[in-house]
Amino acid sequence: MAVLNVIAIPSPLLKQVSLPVGKISDETRSLIDDMRQTMLAHKSCVGLAAVQVGVLARIIIVDVSLSEKPHRSSGVLYMINPVITYSSGKTSSREGCLSVPDFIGNVIRKKKIEVEYIDASGQKRSLKTEGFEAVCIQHEIDHLDGKVFLDRVTSLKTDVFRRQ
Repeated sequence: MAVLNVIAIPSPLLKQVSLPVGKISDETRSLIDDMRQTMLAHKSCVGLAAVQVGVLARIIIVDVSLSEKPHRSSGVLYMINPVITYSSGKTSSREGCLSVPDFIGNVIRKKKIEVEYIDASGQKRSLKTEGFEAVCIQHEIDHLDGKVFLDRVTSLKTDVFRRQ
């Protein structure tokens, strides 16, 4: 297991769409382990997409239990090829990102989601979640689609703030 380098804007890799994972191999499991170690090495990190460590694969990890504030949590979620199949409501929150290290921003996302994915053991899963966990999953799936939270803010002038 290793802590991987996190790429940051303006890297063009962050604008590319990640490719679906076919077979879950030892290499896939090793990447997932390294992504987890990378998350744990960054204070307050609650999610990471493979593209953020330079791999264009549809893999994300989300663990909102690592947040400084308590949130409803499903524990560590290893999601391969995640797809949001249902969403409802709206919520606005302030988001940050390892790949956008100098800024945070106000982003409107869906309040509740249902997501289908394959877990690290190759099992198909479905998860209904809401609140902060749902926001984090949407944020990480955006990375897989070549988007960062700055692409979601209403106004770069009024909704983006320099990190302190």
